[in-house]
Amino acid sequence: MTLAGRTDGLDSSTGAAGLPGLLDELRWRGMLHQHSRGLAERLATGKPIKGYNGFDPTGPSLHIGHLVPIFGLIHLQRAGGTPIVVVGGGTAMIGDPSGRSAERLLLSRPTVEENVVGIQGQLTRFLDFDGPNGAEVVDNYEWLSSYSLLRFLRDIGKHLTVPYMLAKDSVQIRLEAGLSFTEFSYMLLQAADFLHLYRAGGVELQMGGADQYGNMTAGLELIRKEFGAGDGQDLAFALSYPLLTNESGAKFGKTAVGTSVWLDPARTSPFRFYQYWLDADDRDVGKYLRTFTLFDRARVEELEGRQAAHPEARAAQKAVGYDLTARVHGEGEAQKAVRVSEAAFSKEPIRDPEVLEMLFAEIDHFEFTDEDVAGGALSVAIASGLYASNGEARRVIAQGGLSINDERVKAPDDKVAAPIGARYLVLRAGKKSLSIGRLKG
Repeated sequence: MTLAGRTDGLDSSTGAAGLPGLLDELRWRGMLHQHSRGLAERLATGKPIKGYNGFDPTGPSLHIGHLVPIFGLIHLQRAGGTPIVVVGGGTAMIGDPSGRSAERLLLSRPTVEENVVGIQGQLTRFLDFDGPNGAEVVDNYEWLSSYSLLRFLRDIGKHLTVPYMLAKDSVQIRLEAGLSFTEFSYMLLQAADFLHLYRAGGVELQMGGADQYGNMTAGLELIRKEFGAGDGQDLAFALSYPLLTNESGAKFGKTAVGTSVWLDPARTSPFRFYQYWLDADDRDVGKYLRTFTLFDRARVEELEGRQAAHPEARAAQKAVGYDLTARVHGEGEAQKAVRVSEAAFSKEPIRDPEVLEMLFAEIDHFEFTDEDVAGGALSVAIASGLYASNGEARRVIAQGGLSINDERVKAPDDKVAAPIGARYLVLRAGKKSLSIGRLKG
């Protein structure tokens, strides 16, 4: 299947050095882990090349852990190559053992089909699907489902030995804990993908994470044997990216509480998406500038310099956050996310009802009634849920630790000002606790 469409606002200009400069471009961005023999020479010819990356549709949305291979395909396209996105409708029903400590649940075909649709739509925000090197999306279920067991064993299984497969890191890591034959066969399926794409579409390059490199080289081996090439003859190529990790060493792509940061706004709102990058550690943000933006070297180094001189301004985090949020969710949503973030963490009073509505959806919030407002500051404080008892609320008020609509509460029976926009109250408890109240009804 081929997906038509075009990314809004994507800089699809050809990289200055073209295909001969692709490896250097990835290298300075910290996106090159290793590549197979002969790739540099093949790219140096400048002849068009097709390269693919696989994405298993195990959910209806991609998450930020997928951004490294997505940006790898962007760089391939900007250099003049043609990106092929293989959505693993077939392999998602099997499960890849690479980088996993346990076997994943197998998915039904209807579930996979629903997930494929969601993922395809998200990819149009990154890749250009028009023009002479427009990207294509294909589903490997189309060819893998045509194999019978006997044909697969005869045409694919005969070419790769069991010792060869057992030697792969992705298999070794799982052997002691237990590895089903289903997952063990994943390497053969991925190799079959590469063979099909090479034979049917002239795809010479497979790209993926470092944990996929063993599977990718299995594809190279299968292609060589299928076409009768010798060990020294390079018919196809593999390129891998380093695996990004967080501070604990786990795979990049999750928040501090362990939840994934999704590209789907229904799962991760544009505000929380932007906030994730704004909260990035200063030690990581240079890596993010290189990997997750198309900023050139001068722009990256300028932002790194500003970050080093004034880390409290978070110039680099803001640049990454805005650029990615605009790419994933559009300029309008990125601008809203910035407004909400600045309002939430600014010392200035918040008076914009639209911003308050967005804050109500994103941070701690509560609902109140007209009776709560009429009852005074203590009544609203209790309605907010910030305090466990009247006594606790009274103590905080006596210590000057509560403000409503950015006016300091001096006594429990203080009158409450009219809600902003006739609907909202802004409660600040201490220096960091912010809660938005909305009138019921």
